[in-house]
Amino acid sequence: SEMKRKKIKLLAGAMIIAMTGAVFTGCGNNSTSNDGTVTITVSGSTSVGPLMEKIAEKYEEENSNISIEINQTGSSAGIKDAMDGISQIGMSSRDLKDEEAAKVKATVLAYDGVAVITNTGNSVKELTIGQIRDIFTGKITNWSEVGGSNAPIVVVSREAGSGTRTAFEEGVEYSEEELVKDAIISKGNGDVKTTVSTNENAIGFVSFEYVDDAISSINVNGIEPTAANVKAGSYALSRPFLAVTNEQYITEDSQKLIDYITSEEGQQIVEDNKLITID
Repeated sequence: SEMKRKKIKLLAGAMIIAMTGAVFTGCGNNSTSNDGTVTITVSGSTSVGPLMEKIAEKYEEENSNISIEINQTGSSAGIKDAMDGISQIGMSSRDLKDEEAAKVKATVLAYDGVAVITNTGNSVKELTIGQIRDIFTGKITNWSEVGGSNAPIVVVSREAGSGTRTAFEEGVEYSEEELVKDAIISKGNGDVKTTVSTNENAIGFVSFEYVDDAISSINVNGIEPTAANVKAGSYALSRPFLAVTNEQYITEDSQKLIDYITSEEGQQIVEDNKLITID
């Protein structure tokens, strides 16, 4: 149907030229609307999403002809959208798998830490990677086993396809199948945060950007979850934020947006968002 649409467009174009004698120069970007606004379509990771929203705000201010459409659907969905040309830019918060890397290209926009979060009423402020693994795989089921009060641990994880979940599982070293069966599955970082902030016995994980006073972020292996510690390589749980593109579908305007994010100005926005710059 894409071919059909293009054909109809070309025919219409030819007719207009025939009727008016005017010459139209196509720019190879069929997302320009009648008023000259160019739409850049972006979809994917709910971790990269908030950063992209902030970037878009600033970029649209500086480029009045650009409109950036952002759809937060999860990393795997974003990569697939870029692959299929549904979005010009996919957002991912995990590395590409080999079969994905064969079809699309990834540009690192920033790095992020994954924070392990608990309810503010929880006295446990520190866990080792081993303890976190045992909690998420159901070997440790009560807070008293890790120095907390005598209460059952409520494990909160993310949906399959979530880049944050993949990064967390890789960092903590357990497989998707090993996740404790009665874990609460939350869609999106915001959801995890809400669940943990309202349940005194909950433990979950979120992107650094989502950390604030509503929840406690705990030290992992004695290391505080900070940007500086991720950069130094001492904080164990981190991952890249990627812009994913397909050579077949990337437009000049989309590429310019990616270049802007990796520029000094864009990286300042990265820093302002508690994320870690690429240099």
